[in-house]
Amino acid sequence: MKVLQATIEDAEILLDLQREAYKSEAELHNDFKIPPLTQNLEELKNSFSQKTVLKIMDGDTILASGQAYLESDTCHIGRMSVWPELQGKGIGSKLLSALESAFPEANRVELFTGEHSASNLAMYKRRGYIQFKTAQLGKTKVIFLERQL
Repeated sequence: MKVLQATIEDAEILLDLQREAYKSEAELHNDFKIPPLTQNLEELKNSFSQKTVLKIMDGDTILASGQAYLESDTCHIGRMSVWPELQGKGIGSKLLSALESAFPEANRVELFTGEHSASNLAMYKRRGYIQFKTAQLGKTKVIFLERQL
């Protein structure tokens, strides 16, 4: 498995991956209007100019993807997606490590997940993330977590 910079040519498969990966989030929170499910291809393509988009490859196959951007001294991580049949095999953890190091100048990493996403919350806490706030995004209550680098 290799972590690579995604390109705009990957956008279509990344959007399919994102939608498949976030279906379980939508089901957990009974909210099928979450942004990863409602984003269209043009919006995703536009994000390539504003964010670092990474992908994990096995040969010619994309296994996972995620995005990060730097604001002040904080690396904001989002849209982490792993094909559902590959979840729980360490691919998401590898992706998170790559995204955390996308901006060496960052002193802090921030991300969020839905309040009912027990496996995500457990992974983030194992990696040293701590909750610092909650917010309501549509019908979903989200937990914001941070980690000092």
